[in-house]
Amino acid sequence: MKRNHLSLAIGLVLAMSGTVQAQDGASSPTAAGDKPTDTATTLESVKVTARRREETLQEVPVAVTAFTPELLDKLNIRDLGDLDAQVPNLTLYAARGSNSTITAYIRGVGQSDPLWGVDPGVGIYLDDVYVARPQGGLLDVFDVGRIEVLRGPQGTLYGKNTVGGAIKYISRDLPKEVEGFAEVGLGNFSERDFKGAIGGPVGDNVRMRLAVASLNRDGFGHNIVTGEDVSDKDIQALRFTGGYFSDSGRFDARLSYDYAKDDSGVRGAQMLTTNVRDPANPDNLPLSSRYDVRNGMPNVNETTLSGSSLTMNWRPNDNWSFKSITAWRESDTATYIDFDTLQAQLTDVKAFYNDDQLSQELQASYDAAGKSHGVFGVYWFKGTAGGLVQNIFLKGADIPPFFPAPPGPGFGGQFGDTRGEVDTRSIAVYGDWSYDFTDKFSISGGLRWTKEEKSAHVLNRSYANDSFSVPTLTVGFDKSKTFINLSPKISLDYQATDDVLFYGLFARGFKSGGYNIRASVLPNSQEPYDDEQVDSLEVGSKMAFLDQRMFLNVAYFHNKYKDIQLSVFTSCIVSSVPTFCADFTNAGKGTVSGVEVELQVRPTEHWSISGNVATLNAKFDEYMFKAVNIADQQEFTNAPDLSGALNVEYIQPLHDGGKLSFRVGYSYQSEVTATTEVVRDPITGATTKPIHQDGYGLLSAGIQWKTATPWSFSLQGSNLRDKQYLTTGYVIPSTGVRTGFYGNPRQVTLSARYEF
Repeated sequence: MKRNHLSLAIGLVLAMSGTVQAQDGASSPTAAGDKPTDTATTLESVKVTARRREETLQEVPVAVTAFTPELLDKLNIRDLGDLDAQVPNLTLYAARGSNSTITAYIRGVGQSDPLWGVDPGVGIYLDDVYVARPQGGLLDVFDVGRIEVLRGPQGTLYGKNTVGGAIKYISRDLPKEVEGFAEVGLGNFSERDFKGAIGGPVGDNVRMRLAVASLNRDGFGHNIVTGEDVSDKDIQALRFTGGYFSDSGRFDARLSYDYAKDDSGVRGAQMLTTNVRDPANPDNLPLSSRYDVRNGMPNVNETTLSGSSLTMNWRPNDNWSFKSITAWRESDTATYIDFDTLQAQLTDVKAFYNDDQLSQELQASYDAAGKSHGVFGVYWFKGTAGGLVQNIFLKGADIPPFFPAPPGPGFGGQFGDTRGEVDTRSIAVYGDWSYDFTDKFSISGGLRWTKEEKSAHVLNRSYANDSFSVPTLTVGFDKSKTFINLSPKISLDYQATDDVLFYGLFARGFKSGGYNIRASVLPNSQEPYDDEQVDSLEVGSKMAFLDQRMFLNVAYFHNKYKDIQLSVFTSCIVSSVPTFCADFTNAGKGTVSGVEVELQVRPTEHWSISGNVATLNAKFDEYMFKAVNIADQQEFTNAPDLSGALNVEYIQPLHDGGKLSFRVGYSYQSEVTATTEVVRDPITGATTKPIHQDGYGLLSAGIQWKTATPWSFSLQGSNLRDKQYLTTGYVIPSTGVRTGFYGNPRQVTLSARYEF
């Protein structure tokens, strides 16, 4: 795809203006040194645990962006999806018709298919616990201590499936004194939110914290047939943590439990073209609203998830520390997906997902404040994911003549289901060690060995009608395959000055293979696909200037992407009938490279400027389809050439000790391919046009008033120009489907917060 002149101009402006969402802009002394600074304009170096030990962001030789609670509030980050523009080369959005199922890509690496048995390419971690399934993964932000986004493979330090990167959601720590807050928010679309938390000591050695959230709004659109809301929000969540802390300070244990229930309606999807299969009205045109629908399926979209973890830390001496993380999680989802968005039953899907996981991680860390420090660990994971998907295709539809061998008179539709489960058993041993040769030069090395077994239990059937009681064709199998991988990492770091760090690293990322849960009678569809691998070379710099008033972080990466796992919806012929087929396969090889710049500047007491700019050059070197290399016609999904964001804030201290701040933000993304499609079938010659989104920009703004009392107030607006932009969509030629899901419209929220 070609960059237009506007995207290049905006990229140049952003590059000159700067970016980094990694530090909080609060005026406080730097943690990077003890030299005198002007505290009114000094930037704060945020503490992160990207390498499993506490370091400042400017010290860690990894491409990581971190968000403090203050920065999350300032940027109006409501859920993980709002981080999208604020992190270089990050793409996050809600998958399909759900509010809380996450799709995540970092540097062009990710996975958009949320079906069980399909692993994500970006690891989501909740308080160091890997969240295996995307359902419920689009976490709402409340009572958060910090969010870190690590770009690039992180296999030598993190649990599973960090082939593209990792997103760490870290809850607030347990307070030593009683504290808490209550916050109420009201906005357009009848938004009504409540967030609150309270915590403190219970006795001499025990502390607790409870946080709750109720997030509600009316729909962005309606079902024009039933009048029901679509794209509404109804989420209830809580998180509880209790901790024991020994008198000696050498042992602590934390027990956490979290729960969330999403009863929101389905997300509205717009027809992007007339569906020629609609028997009631072949000329049915797309609706004018991007959120209104005329779905014939019930408005069902429910997800319940919960989890608990026990984290224990033991520090026998000043040099060694040991950690145990034991965790369990489960979720259940019921969702009705009307892909055609019509009353006609052309592509109607009922999907029910369930999963549970149990994991255990043991870590040993060494840091003697000398030349050597590192971490070793063992990670064990056991998970079961399964469900049932019922499909009604082309019920009563007209079959266009362009399909070969169309069925004869009396064709009543195609009916089938996919059911079963995938069991995953994984064990890994990892280590990451650093050695300082001098005060300026150090080397780090890491290695991870992984053994992962996937067992697929699949039963797919075709039926005579939509009662799903008379099978006509059955595909079933029980198969297992073990994947073994050795992933290394090595980095060289040079501290040129107290404020300038240069680094270079090589890292390998790995994601295990598996089985196509939608397997059909077609050849090879029941065979396993291979594991996915990324070899990443990265060079970068972390720099501070002007007595800690400016942070500039730059990274260049070059990735070789191998055995890329892709889920592709295609048309195929089964028993002389044109039908829908879903292939999950290894497309081949790709090369992804890019530059990422993050900058934050506090030029005066009153002004703060931050943002990012990123380029991405992603191309297929090999894409095998029906034994033909079609790499020259295929495009990477969710890989814009250019993206970035710019935030400008004016801060005015008040005479009574309060503070008033005004923020304006702008983000931009160039043209992107939103769906994975085979553009041209090399055998039949059939062509499919993927869904594209042209380059676009989003404008946001906010006003915050922090009084000298416990009260604070905020007025926030997002997508203020009400820009229409696609995040994802579906193209299914055999059923005439071409639909798209849009990002949120203009939203304005007024909130009041009381802290104690």
